[in-house]
Amino acid sequence: MKRFTFRHYALMMSVGLAIIWLCLGVGLGGWQRPDRIPVEIWDLRWPRVAAALMVGGALTCAGAALQALFMNPLADPSLIGTSSGAALGVVMVLALGGGGLGLPLAAFLGALAVCVLVLALYRIFGGGRLGLLLIGFVISAFCGAVVSLILFLSNDMVLRSATTWLMGSFSSAGWTPLHHALIVMVAGGLLLLARGRDLDCLLLGEETSRSLGVDVRRARMLTIAGAALLTGAAVSISGVIGFIGMIIPNLLATLWGGGRTQIMIRSALVGSVFLLVVDTLARYLAYPVDLPVGVIIALIGAPFFLWLFLQGGRNRMTQDE
Repeated sequence: MKRFTFRHYALMMSVGLAIIWLCLGVGLGGWQRPDRIPVEIWDLRWPRVAAALMVGGALTCAGAALQALFMNPLADPSLIGTSSGAALGVVMVLALGGGGLGLPLAAFLGALAVCVLVLALYRIFGGGRLGLLLIGFVISAFCGAVVSLILFLSNDMVLRSATTWLMGSFSSAGWTPLHHALIVMVAGGLLLLARGRDLDCLLLGEETSRSLGVDVRRARMLTIAGAALLTGAAVSISGVIGFIGMIIPNLLATLWGGGRTQIMIRSALVGSVFLLVVDTLARYLAYPVDLPVGVIIALIGAPFFLWLFLQGGRNRMTQDE
């Protein structure tokens, strides 16, 4: 496991800026220098790039925190139902004819409610780490069913606007002011980074955490709030994009390790650029079709999820022997 130094951060930032520059120039089936793009095209392109960076950073940072909170590398804002709760909140607002500032607020409240419900049911029923994921899956399925019911009863305009959004897409990026979501994301990110030491202790177990002076209940609630802020704001921009919050933190933790604060920062940096690259490639390779980025991430994430699950099974068998 390599030590992550300042040189690594500088290299990561340099590569990231170069990738962002290249992605800004991709459009209309080709590439051109970003500083020579006509203003009317630039005004459509930069919000999409900014949205991809914001959503990728938010979901991966939230995923890194939730994996420590639940002591499970399979935890993800979508896998434990947080994204589905945010989606339910947003679809309800859309069905009622709302929008603008109401979308991030509805997404946040939906994500927070689901995350708190998952923890409450887990405390009541237990079931170990697998039980936690099963509870998340059940709640996620229930929220998905309610979303489907609302859309079925809604008019064609609501159905049409929500369909692409539910698949995870940046095609409508810029319609909702990004700075509103950015404020929510910054608040959620700072809240999670402040809990970095607590999350490191929680990975050692509740009893050990308490012996180290950690208020476990307070740490859980603040982590839930931070993850819900990030997830809710992200879902309000792009819709539901799963698996990315699981893929990036696990890769970085395997390659470089480090404390949870470091993993969250690296995950946000790498995740933002990763999502931008996937969205850019989807637009370029499928032009003129605007392929939803959530579909591509799911195709990548499903095999990765299976690999992580099998790795966990092998580790348990090794420990039993």
